[in-house]
Amino acid sequence: MAGNSFGQIFRITTFGESHGAGIGVVVDGCPAGLEIDMDFIQSELNRRRPGQSEITSPRNEADLVEILSGVFEGKSTGAPIALIIRNKDQRPEDYNQLKETWRPGHADFTYDQKYGFRDHRGGGRSSARETAARVMGGAIAKMFLAHYGIQISGYVSSVGDVHVAQSYTQLDLSTSEENIVRCPEKDTAEKMLALIEKTRDAGDTVGGVITCVATKVPSGLGEPVFNKLQADLAAAMMSINAAKGFEIGSGFEGTKLLGSTFNDAFTAEIDPKGHPRFKTITNHSGGVQGGISNGADIVFNVAFKAVSTLMKAQQSIDKEGNTVTLDGKGRHDPCVLPRAVPIVEAMCALVLADHFLRNKLSKME
Repeated sequence: MAGNSFGQIFRITTFGESHGAGIGVVVDGCPAGLEIDMDFIQSELNRRRPGQSEITSPRNEADLVEILSGVFEGKSTGAPIALIIRNKDQRPEDYNQLKETWRPGHADFTYDQKYGFRDHRGGGRSSARETAARVMGGAIAKMFLAHYGIQISGYVSSVGDVHVAQSYTQLDLSTSEENIVRCPEKDTAEKMLALIEKTRDAGDTVGGVITCVATKVPSGLGEPVFNKLQADLAAAMMSINAAKGFEIGSGFEGTKLLGSTFNDAFTAEIDPKGHPRFKTITNHSGGVQGGISNGADIVFNVAFKAVSTLMKAQQSIDKEGNTVTLDGKGRHDPCVLPRAVPIVEAMCALVLADHFLRNKLSKME
């Protein structure tokens, strides 16, 4: 199965299935000498794991990380870093009804068409459980970026028709972790929670948007043509389960602005190395121009659809073409947004770490 690796220099390969022995990642290209904080990796997994609150899947996985290679005496060696978490709370019998039936909105039909058969236990490789591996790899990317002062923060900015009213610049993003929705606007978080609970109690699901902000990103990251920074960010985000939309900066709202307004305003400042650089006053472009970072905050939104598995009956067909009724079973999130925040951050970190290292090869220092 191709398509399991991401990145060029800072590169991850993930492995494992939803109800297999475990989920893991191999991180290649991480420079030697990086201090690897296992507690931080575990804390990132804890943000993503199921069973963390009443509005997430009740699957009881501690997602305890084990390191297999690439780290010695607390530092990266330059060799591939292999990390794994063992699956503990599998219930494959929950999916027996799906052996011969395709679920609406899932990858069941398309996997059958591509490979000729599939692992029906929770979707196998197509399950969102695979994203635990990305979070492990992204945690190492975050450590690498933090060494250079780059920070990444994501938060839930909308659930259904409930939206955060303020710009990220007016919010304290550190407060996102103070509520189970992961929204930094307290009153809005309470409304989001009420909507999620109401939807869950009705046996249905709801989608929304995650906003992600990367600060202290140096200018010059990204390629001029096919690997533009926003293009690689878009590819990273759209590879996440249930992601259905990506916009950077003003995005679609920016189409309503005249060029005289959209063009970002700058002032000059001197960076810590004594080099002149631009500082943005406005940031409609989301920190990227010509496919290359301009030194402003990288700001983008990712739209997530409602989870396809419902706790109510749905009509589908089986492999013989017969109409069937599927009853909602298993353990699933009524809203994927709260657990997806660390996944979005992880994929952003992987893109920025890869482009940071690629940029080291772009010119003589």
